[in-house]
Amino acid sequence: MELTIPVKVTERTFARLAEIAGDGAPKALRVAVLGGGCSGFQYDFQLEDEAAEGDLVIEGPDQFGDQRVLVDPESLPFLAGSVIDFKDELIGARFAVENPNATSTCGCGTSFSI
Repeated sequence: MELTIPVKVTERTFARLAEIAGDGAPKALRVAVLGGGCSGFQYDFQLEDEAAEGDLVIEGPDQFGDQRVLVDPESLPFLAGSVIDFKDELIGARFAVENPNATSTCGCGTSFSI
C-alpha cells in the first residue's frame, strides 16, 4: 500500500525557506486556512519554530537542510490535493497554494471559496 501525502510542496518552496533561514536556525512554514477574505476562506502563511501536536509535517529534500512545511488538522481537508509553491513574478514574490478544491478565487490569489 502506497502512502500519499495530501499536500504537495514544490522544491521552490523549500529553496525559499532555506534562503530565509540563511545561516540561522530553520523556520517551518505554517500554511493554514482561515475564515474570511473576499471569497469566504483565506490562506495564512506564518514562519514558526516548532510543529504543534497533530500537524502534518512535510520535510524538504536534504539539499535544502531541515526545512519543513506544517499544516494543522483543521486546515488539511481544505488543502487536500493542493500544491504549495513559491512564486517570483513581476507582481511580486509570494508563497501560493494551487488548490483543486477551490471553486473560485479572488484576484490576489489568497482568498477562495469551496
